[in-house]
Amino acid sequence: VQLQASGGGLVQAGGSLKLSCSASGSVFGINFMAWFRQAPGKQREYVAGIIRGATTNYADYADAVKGRFTISRDNAENTMYLTMNSLKPEDTAVYYCAAARAVEITTMEHYEFDYWGQGTQVTVSS
Repeated sequence: VQLQASGGGLVQAGGSLKLSCSASGSVFGINFMAWFRQAPGKQREYVAGIIRGATTNYADYADAVKGRFTISRDNAENTMYLTMNSLKPEDTAVYYCAAARAVEITTMEHYEFDYWGQGTQVTVSS
């Protein structure tokens, strides 16, 4: 499975961006996708995750982005999105997407993903 993240860029504080993560290859069974980010000098952190359900998808968010970011997934296109509103300078980071064929998820934040994208830079100026 290959993941291609895109959509990053430079935006002023308060602005919006929409990231995309396109999955290709042997994507059958990929039921759990997530976004992580890593700022300079900091550890990678969980941003949001989405689990594909039978009829609806289940979304989860880190406290730092709740109410501002929205994760979504187009199952037919094997693409995940992250719509980021009200961006803050502290959101500046490289954003990575991850995917897995999850059997049992104890915590979405600490799940060990099988596949990772290359990252896309998001820079929020003050």
